[in-house]
Amino acid sequence: MPRNSTRLTFAVLATGAGVFAMLQSLIAPALPTVQHALHTSQSTATWVMTAYLLSASIFTPILGRVGDLIGKKRTLVAVLVTVAVGCLLAALAPSIGVLIVARVVQGVGGALFPLSFGIIRDEFAASEVSRSISNLSAVIAAGGGVGIVAAGPIVSALDYRWLFWIPVAVVAVATLIAVRYVPESPNRAEGSVNWLGAGLLSAWLVALLLPLSQAAVWGWGSARVLGLFALAAVLFALWLYSEARSRTPLIDLRVMRLPAVWTTNTVALLFGAGMYALWSFLPGFVQTPTAAGYGFGASVTAAGLLMLPMLVAMFVSGVLGGRLEPVFGAKTLLVTGAALGAAAVGLLALWHDEQWQVALVSGLFGLGIGLAFASMANLIVGSVPADQTGAATGMNANIRTIGGSIGAAVTSVLVTGHLQPSGLPYESGYTHGFTVLALLLLAASLAALLVPVRRAVRQVTVDTPARRETVATRG
Repeated sequence: MPRNSTRLTFAVLATGAGVFAMLQSLIAPALPTVQHALHTSQSTATWVMTAYLLSASIFTPILGRVGDLIGKKRTLVAVLVTVAVGCLLAALAPSIGVLIVARVVQGVGGALFPLSFGIIRDEFAASEVSRSISNLSAVIAAGGGVGIVAAGPIVSALDYRWLFWIPVAVVAVATLIAVRYVPESPNRAEGSVNWLGAGLLSAWLVALLLPLSQAAVWGWGSARVLGLFALAAVLFALWLYSEARSRTPLIDLRVMRLPAVWTTNTVALLFGAGMYALWSFLPGFVQTPTAAGYGFGASVTAAGLLMLPMLVAMFVSGVLGGRLEPVFGAKTLLVTGAALGAAAVGLLALWHDEQWQVALVSGLFGLGIGLAFASMANLIVGSVPADQTGAATGMNANIRTIGGSIGAAVTSVLVTGHLQPSGLPYESGYTHGFTVLALLLLAASLAALLVPVRRAVRQVTVDTPARRETVATRG
């Protein structure tokens, strides 16, 4: 098989990115099982999710930038090896502490997204880039859905540890193929990693995401939550100052200010808030016992099957997005995807009495996710210099994650703020939560209208303190 086979390269990239996306959601339905098996508390078990979120948010943009500097293939292989080690450690973890450490190691895999997009841009023919990015985005979107659907059957038939044993084998094979067949990208950024910027970026992300993920336990008005939010604001300001003055910034703020970039990132923030929050709370809704006056008392496996239409629709619409983008444009697909998501969640707020209604709405939502993921990636990749692809797409993924944390935190307040005597949420909590998510997705579709239309290729000059670079983009 030829060493420069783009099909094989895409298969490796899709496998790695898909497994990471799956790991994001795969463990969530199994948390009660993990809690029981490792003899820990519910609050401690939630750190299995929190540790992964924090790790991914830190490593995604940093290693995306490292790939731009030292080579995307080299960084890709190192990240794949790290993910395999993290999965192996999780599969063997004798205690909750070791499992949390393993999840931190797995979070390094967040860099697979920007590295994969960068390799596609560097190695694939120009005519294949948009379609390949859309296809990869479809795999990433579907990977999260696969995690939700597959968790129940895997745990029931085998054991929760197989949620990690299976990825170990898949990632190991992908790593071996990557070493042999994925070419090293020729485009390299100049300079070195701005470690001060990396440290400040990591610090403000942790200070922001930690209270968002733990506020339900610590209390929104607690000193820890308010203090961390204040610290996040100070560290964010220091990070902006450091990046603006650096000759080799980790994240080039001039690139972040490009109209197509900041508008797409705004959509990512709002869309992520709606998408990840729905993924987090819809399974709980359908698993609620009917004695609560709503819900279906579904098992973990049955709840996953109700999400299956979303998984199929995400993949199909993501693949179609690459074929529709040359005809309608990425902006149109982004507006449509966000609008479909808003319509789906709005319908869910009003229309959730039967299981088929939830399944139908989840399919409609999946169509929106597939279109939005594909178009966001294409807009970012097509708007930044080649040597900024990793950092820019990494920040887009990070901003989507931040939005997801905000959406989940807000929804948690609405759903769990008032409980029935049985301890279960009221139906109105879910209804209000779904309504807020629908409004966030509607705001995402309106923000998408601000994205510049890419009509013709023109030259854009991107200045940094170290250099001036003229790149081809579309405006």
